[in-house]
Amino acid sequence: MGDVSDPVAHPRSASSLPASLTEAAAVEQARAAAAETAGDPALVGEHLGVEPEVAAPVTGEVPAEELGATATHTFASRLPGYVGWHWAVTVAAAPGDDEVTIDEVVLLPGEQALLAPAWVPWHERLRPGDLSVGDVLPSTEDDPRLVPAYTADDDSADDPEGRIVASELGLGRERVMSAEGRADAATRWADGDFGPASAMARSAPGPCASCGFWLPLAGSLRQRVGACGNAYAPADGRVVTADYGCGAHSQATLVVADPTEVVHTARYDTGTYDVLSD
Repeated sequence: MGDVSDPVAHPRSASSLPASLTEAAAVEQARAAAAETAGDPALVGEHLGVEPEVAAPVTGEVPAEELGATATHTFASRLPGYVGWHWAVTVAAAPGDDEVTIDEVVLLPGEQALLAPAWVPWHERLRPGDLSVGDVLPSTEDDPRLVPAYTADDDSADDPEGRIVASELGLGRERVMSAEGRADAATRWADGDFGPASAMARSAPGPCASCGFWLPLAGSLRQRVGACGNAYAPADGRVVTADYGCGAHSQATLVVADPTEVVHTARYDTGTYDVLSD
């Protein structure tokens, strides 16, 4: 076996192609192949031209000239919805042979073609609220929000009560939230409707951290987020940040104004008198 040299491309010009690849018979043969692929001859439009293909790389055994020649004929597409596309039919001819063979038929977009948007993985398309009843949302193996439980302490380790309960019940999880996952959740909650920047929080009499209805989360997030347990609060049953607040704060009180004397009977001033004359 001979050594294979580095690949070298040898472009051809249309004038250097064998006549068998460019004559009318080759055009009609290419059109027939495109029509067969399209399923209807009416879907193949006018002939747009022919372009030579780059010759195969030169090897140490076979010169490029002995490999034959190839060219691609293009035809306008009349497929509905494929504006600006064209049929590309590649034909080939062996050296010294006038017979033309069809290599491949493809439908290709042109510069003005309408293209579908780039494909986006499902986990990047999904948005909060998209999950409905019966849907299953599996997490990926490389989800940065989760780590194997054996590689990191459970977040409940920061909460002695939660750790005791989990130990007594024999509960265990294959994966737990990573530090990145917990930080991402806390940031998302802080930026939401129940964070410190909301209009409700800015006009509240006090933060949730000082409210008797605030139920802190367990673990490392205990000092940052919790759940609201006030049935009259707009965030009842929701995750709220420690610096969120609303008008239903447990320490909110009405300011009692100074009492105003209310006179219920008529009174007469006898300290002075008027002199009446005839």
